[in-house]
Amino acid sequence: MAASGAVEPGPPGAAVAPSPAPAPPPAPDHLFRPISAEDEEQQPTEIESLCMNCYCNGMTRLLLTKIPFFREIIVSSFSCEHCGWNNTEIQSAGRIQDQGVRYTLSVRALEDMNREVVKTDSAATRIPELDFEIPAFSQKGALTTVEGLITRAISGLEQDQPARRIIDDPSGNSFVENPHAPQKDDALVITHYNRTRQQEEMLGLQEEAPAEKPEEEDLRNEVLQFSTNCPECNAPAQTNMKLVQIPHFKEVIIMATNCENCGHRTNEVKSGGAVEPLGTRITLHITDASDMTRDLLKSETCSVEIPELEFELGMAVLGGKFTTLEGLLKDIRELVTKNPFTLGDSSNPGQTERLQEFSQKMDQIIEGNMKAHFIMDDPAGNSYLQNVYAPEDDPEMKVERYKRTFDQNEELGLNDMKTEGYEAGLAPQR
Repeated sequence: MAASGAVEPGPPGAAVAPSPAPAPPPAPDHLFRPISAEDEEQQPTEIESLCMNCYCNGMTRLLLTKIPFFREIIVSSFSCEHCGWNNTEIQSAGRIQDQGVRYTLSVRALEDMNREVVKTDSAATRIPELDFEIPAFSQKGALTTVEGLITRAISGLEQDQPARRIIDDPSGNSFVENPHAPQKDDALVITHYNRTRQQEEMLGLQEEAPAEKPEEEDLRNEVLQFSTNCPECNAPAQTNMKLVQIPHFKEVIIMATNCENCGHRTNEVKSGGAVEPLGTRITLHITDASDMTRDLLKSETCSVEIPELEFELGMAVLGGKFTTLEGLLKDIRELVTKNPFTLGDSSNPGQTERLQEFSQKMDQIIEGNMKAHFIMDDPAGNSYLQNVYAPEDDPEMKVERYKRTFDQNEELGLNDMKTEGYEAGLAPQR
């Protein structure tokens, strides 16, 4: 739990005009005098200030003093006779120390509650047994006692005080009184430590970190967008693109376009790698409806064949797709049965019957009521069909690697592609 609001906030106010101090100021070499109730010459400086509660003029008193066995501090106290508002805080009059300081006090007797405490703005106070913490910079600095620190932080604190208390101040300007000074205090542990980079920055001591070299972006976890036009209505649209790693295969690029104007949706898959050295031919024997859930990647260079239906889908038809076997078969059925050249009054009756028979058999294959062979032939080797038994071999699936023919390389544009010694050909010829 935190008690950042337990102390009365707010600065004493804006200074209006100083009034003469009741006593003459001390000599320059005695500007910070040891705090003592018997020192009659040690008088505060009074400054008329604006009250931030009622906006009338109040009085701020400043006392420059020195804590025994510690260092110089400035004590300021503000009071308003109009509304009764008062506030007290302290500021360190010295520089930020070379090291931070941590005071660990074991409260063993009631007398420990009267120890004087100097708590700066940057100090944090913790009571581990109560899981209690006053974060740094959440309170103004204070010259108080252990008891005063607790009563300021928690209203209505019960009398059973915690057994241990910790003050951690990275500026090194906080203090807990040792009533046995100059002897050692067995109940108090003082630890000086080197500040962390975060603490240095919090105190304004750390220079800005040098600009780091920008790291290469990892596009695998990013969805990129670019503007395009809808292929149906030509209205402006956005295409989302993402790099995806397919298990047991390779990286592919998935692009999806959704037109808000006409509602048209399309998706396309492209290989994220180069053309493979060998072509790939995948043959799946469809025996059950569960085969429809296999993931499938069909590249633009892949052709599809279903011998039982005497059907063959050529390259580039339907484009690249990353879907399931069921999704691809439904796309094929829709492509064939909704062809505008095979519909209407001018269609051939025999052809219509063949399309209906094709559609019925395709439905039977999708439902698992008809066994068939599904063949994917990709000369570029960039198509994939999920092996549900991976990493073991799939008894119903056969994957063949083959050497491309001259015509296949010609169709892929590989015959005229120079992959070795091409640098020499780039030399200017004069």
